[in-house]
Amino acid sequence: MLPLDFSAASNVASSAAMLQDPDWAAVHQHLHALDPSGQRFAMVLRDTIDQLLNGEVTGRYDWKTLYKTEKTHAGTVVEINLQREFNFNDGVEMDYQIQGIDVDCKYSQQFGGWMIPPEAVGHLCLLVWADDYKSRWSAGLLRIKDEWLNRGNNRDMKLTVKAEHRNKITWLWRDADLPENVLLHMGAADREAVFAKTSGQARLNELFRRVQGRRIGRNVVRTVAQQKDYMKRVRGNGGSRSALRSEGIIIMGDYASHQNIATLLSLPVPREGEFVSARLVQAKPWHTGLPQVSLDGARWVIASPEDLPETGPILPKHTSTATDEDL
Repeated sequence: MLPLDFSAASNVASSAAMLQDPDWAAVHQHLHALDPSGQRFAMVLRDTIDQLLNGEVTGRYDWKTLYKTEKTHAGTVVEINLQREFNFNDGVEMDYQIQGIDVDCKYSQQFGGWMIPPEAVGHLCLLVWADDYKSRWSAGLLRIKDEWLNRGNNRDMKLTVKAEHRNKITWLWRDADLPENVLLHMGAADREAVFAKTSGQARLNELFRRVQGRRIGRNVVRTVAQQKDYMKRVRGNGGSRSALRSEGIIIMGDYASHQNIATLLSLPVPREGEFVSARLVQAKPWHTGLPQVSLDGARWVIASPEDLPETGPILPKHTSTATDEDL
């Protein structure tokens, strides 16, 4: 992520403006202190998009399938969810009060498409953009000036920031990674194979079989399973972990022990609410130099296409009393 980048020429105007505006600087500093890495902000955006898609009920995973009214409502949902996550106070004239300063919040799925109401002129705006197709997002601050805005032709007279003045936005995070919507980005043939299965359990098994070495979020699991007890379908005791073990496929969750396995195997580490699957085989002499992990009394490596399937290891307990069947 790129939290602050005032070295670039495009940020000279924004940094100069912020230095001359104590409120601007105070809000920027506070937001960055609340979320230095941008991970909390990114998860709010991921969860908001997933909330709108409502995959558990609708089976949707693509922004384009939203109704127009749902897309219009997206900005309000982003605003609400950010306020909940960061506990912003209600604003007097704008959406929030941050450090006692009124701040409006505007979201657009199209970069530069923020709709600024006339009453926001003179106020600070938190401008947020996220694109599920690019898996990127940005958020920055701008003190709205009338001369920086395009005249609006819509009925509510909302305005947009002129392209030549976007360099005045002070970015908190710019082109940062949005947690991937795996269903949207996986190959069409693999996606069709997943949804061709008639039961939620079979669809999840196929998902973890076909999407290996990538983070799979809880909402993807929910969308594929389309069942209230979707998390149970991942676990042992008849879930995907049990079903796929005979193929050597393990499914790591967000427990510390599982994260350590992913690290040792040089795989993406599952974050909160995420899973990563991989097919393993016991290490052979020709696997020398590959990342290895000790599990179930043996050394394991990530299988290559040439490695024949073999029953995989049981994952370690994540608490002093749990068994793999509880994971």
